[in-house]
Formats: sequence, C-alpha cells, structure tokens
Amino acid sequence: MEAGMAEKAVRVAVVGAGGVGGYFGGRLALAGAEVCWIARGAHLEAIRREGLRVRSVTGDFHVRGLATDDPGEVGPCDYVLFCVKSYDTEAAARLLPPLLQPETAVLTLQNGVDNPEKIAAAVGWQHVMAGAAFVFSTVQAPGRVAHTGGPGRVVFGEMNGSRTARAERLLDWFLRAEVPAELSPDIRRVLWDKFAFICAQAGLTAATRLPVGELRELPETWSLFRRVLEEVCAVAAAEGVALPHDTVERHLQFALRLEPQATSSLHHDLVHGRRMELEALHGTVVRLARKHGLSVPVCETLYGVLKPWAVRAPALPSQASTR
Repeated sequence: MEAGMAEKAVRVAVVGAGGVGGYFGGRLALAGAEVCWIARGAHLEAIRREGLRVRSVTGDFHVRGLATDDPGEVGPCDYVLFCVKSYDTEAAARLLPPLLQPETAVLTLQNGVDNPEKIAAAVGWQHVMAGAAFVFSTVQAPGRVAHTGGPGRVVFGEMNGSRTARAERLLDWFLRAEVPAELSPDIRRVLWDKFAFICAQAGLTAATRLPVGELRELPETWSLFRRVLEEVCAVAAAEGVALPHDTVERHLQFALRLEPQATSSLHHDLVHGRRMELEALHGTVVRLARKHGLSVPVCETLYGVLKPWAVRAPALPSQASTR
C-alpha cells in the first residue's frame, strides 16, 4: 500500500461477528481499519464490555470497536463483511441499507453458492462482492473466537469478474492485515469449488458423527466422499460452472492431509443441537439436481439422513447464527 493510502483508515462493518467474521474482521482491526461489530445476544454484550479476543494458531490478539445490534448506529461503511449463517442471509440482508453508500461492497464469506443472489435481492448487485474463506474458526465463548487451523486465506472478487478500485483497496487491506488474499476473475467458480469440498466433508462427518480420519480408513466410506465431489461437480456443470478437471482428486488429496480429528461446522452444529446449514449445502445440491434432471444419490441420502436433525434443532440466538 502506498504511503498516502496507509494513513487513510478504511471503515468496515462485520455483520455476523462469529468465527469467520470475528477472525477476518479482527485481523483488519489489528491492521488499523475502523471495524464495527454487528452481533447479538451474549456475544454482543461481551464484545461491548471487553472487545473481541481471538485465540489463533498464528498468534493471539485482542481488538475493540463499536459493537451493536443496530446497523443504524454504525452508518455508512466502505465494506461490509457479511458472515451470518446461510439460513439468516435474507433477514440480515434487509438490515444492510444503513451501512451502504454508493461504492460500498458487501463481501459475503458464507457457506453455499446462492447467498450473493439473496443479498442482491435486498440491496442490488452493485453492492455485492463474493468470497471464499479458508479457515477453521469458531466462537469459543461470548466475545472469544478460536482460530484453530486452515490457511486463514480469502479469495474474493466482483461478481462480473472486473478488477475494480474497491476490490484492489480491500485486497491491500487484507494483505496489510497479514491475511493471504487473492482477487479472482471468476468468483462463482471459486464458490462452487469450495462448495464441492464442503458438501463432502460436512455431509459425511455430520452423518457419521465421526472425524475425517476415521472416514479415510474405510474404503466403503471414503468412496462416498469421492461420489459427493463427483455429484456436486456435475451439478456445477449443469449450472454453467466448469470446475477444473482435477477438482475431485485435488479435494481428496487435501482431505487426506487434514488432521485426523478434523470435522466440520455442520458436524459441530449437529452435535451441539444448533441450527444447521443443511439447506444451503445438500439441500441446494438436491434441488438443483432435480431442476436439471440429474441423479445425486449420495447427496440425496445425506440430505435425507440429516434433515430430521436439522428440523428438530432450535433456532438459537447470538453466536449460534453467526459464523
């Protein structure tokens, strides 16, 4: 970043100050950005009292900033990190207008592939930017986020693939915050690529209630991991997204390198009785497959097995609905 720009702080609102929003927003705050936290419940009260504390494998830190459940108290920002759970997307998107000025970018860092459309329906495509976050982080306790692994990387971009001034500026700030970041000219492909892996990892760890290390040991179960990847790639192609030819093998190799005890946020929410992002994951695969006349038997089975748990899970407030 040039010396003149370094003196000009960027104003960022984090909508959903959970594991993802708390980690990346915290990094930006540590780098000098003015970060405002939009949260609720006990998590909000703890941030108000004590700031946000992040325990990270790359070094712990503590940041403060305006914390509220009312976007009107924050006012217009340069960027919004939109990090609520996918089932809260539409409700949270309706709260965005007070945060916007003409050039404000709302960067969704959520699981799933249809969140940009939902946000655009509320505020217009001109405000929407999409990204994929590669990080393992959760709310450990009110006001405390634990970053336990993953590269802590963000790949993001404008929906039309253009390299705009606002995208370049955000890239500069991420790099200044020591967040490995990359601008993509085809962010939809990036979202689907990550989506394929999440559907396999999340679906199988949640359905079996077991970590990935145990899944890898059984050929019968490990073959299901591959089949989920293949099914999602087929749906992506039907949706006009051509994933790289090595997508399935690349994700299998990545899963083989994961810590044996690694699970997923879907598994975490299931075993803790929290709302699950099942509809945004396997529900989306099943619905789109039916639209295109495709067969996705493994995803359909995972969806059917997990749906009773998703239906019975309560709609918890505060950190249960943030990421």
